Amino acid sequence: MKNIIKQFLILLFTLSLLFTLGYSIVGLNENDNNMNEMPKENESEHEDNKTEPDADEEKDNEDNKELFDEYEDIALKTLEELSIEEKVGQIFLVRCPLPEDLDYFMSMKPGGFILFGRDFVDKTKDDVIKDIESYQDKSKIPMIIGVDEEGGTVVRVSSNYMLADERFKSPQELYNIGGFEEIKNDTYTKSNLLLDLGINLNLAPVADVSENKTDFIYQRAFGKSAEETSKYVNIVVEAMKESGISGTLKHFPGYGNNVDTHTGSAYDNRPYSNFKNNDFLPFSAGIETGVESILVSHNIIESMDAELPASLSKEVITILRNELNFTGVIMTDDLSMGSITNLQLSKSPEVVALLAGNDMLIVTDYETSYNAILNAVKNEEISMDRLNESVLRILKWKYYMGIM
Repeated sequence: MKNIIKQFLILLFTLSLLFTLGYSIVGLNENDNNMNEMPKENESEHEDNKTEPDADEEKDNEDNKELFDEYEDIALKTLEELSIEEKVGQIFLVRCPLPEDLDYFMSMKPGGFILFGRDFVDKTKDDVIKDIESYQDKSKIPMIIGVDEEGGTVVRVSSNYMLADERFKSPQELYNIGGFEEIKNDTYTKSNLLLDLGINLNLAPVADVSENKTDFIYQRAFGKSAEETSKYVNIVVEAMKESGISGTLKHFPGYGNNVDTHTGSAYDNRPYSNFKNNDFLPFSAGIETGVESILVSHNIIESMDAELPASLSKEVITILRNELNFTGVIMTDDLSMGSITNLQLSKSPEVVALLAGNDMLIVTDYETSYNAILNAVKNEEISMDRLNESVLRILKWKYYMGIM
């Protein structure tokens, strides 16, 4: 009997032990399954750390992107095919010559022409179209054809009643009639007319801040504060881009109350803070909207360069490039104006202008200007790198325009 009880107790103990071990094994299996279902600690942290591209980083990339970047490769190929003479010609935006001088001017392969009132007098639309087509036909590299059609006192095209129903109104007149909406509609009408004629650049809008009626530039300016002028510039540049015509902001770094530089020098003694907090604002607005070119004035800005006009000043061009981050084409005002021809310089104004960092030089005496740059390049006074930098930017602009 004792043996039976002893065997029963051993069996009971064995069953109990087996049951305990089985429970532990099941528990372990369940834990393993649960662990497999749970995300691994590293993976969880990795998922938590996944973020969208940093907004500031994206903005920096956009800010660093040049205006005509997508045309870099094709423009480089074109640049490599150009002779020195062709490269030199590309940097000039030349006052359109008289018919008898056209072939000679074209032999110097200019980058473009600016048309003035005399080029439209007594001509029909067909006449103007044929003239411009003849310029393009004579040019191996398609040309920039520009005009100053600001509205108001500067109307090269619409002053001819055969080309427009009426003269384009000034920005101030337009705003008084219908505000910014009227300005936008006028810009579309103006841009479409110019494009129809074969003009691909309007040297407008005027971005100068002027609220004083006695200022030389007032009649051509928007005539309101820097903030309102900035909005005006933004609207005009945007409408021009939508129309497909390039624009030019002028006259950097801001004309202020300076006298007319067509006949003599103008000295601006305002502190730099005035420009930074006021005059630069409309130019910055235009740059942010994607304006393709900016024209630099001949005013001597003492707070930036007390010796040279802004158009010839490396300091002024550097501010436009590095502080306002402009990557488009920088051009001088006409180098035949009195404020330049009256200067006593050790080098020609054209050479000084290109060395300062300008891309295009507006000139009237093309032969003299062309030879000055060509000789300076051949004498290594201007490096090929400096010349190529500007020519490349001009070629990219032309591809961007769709004329190449």
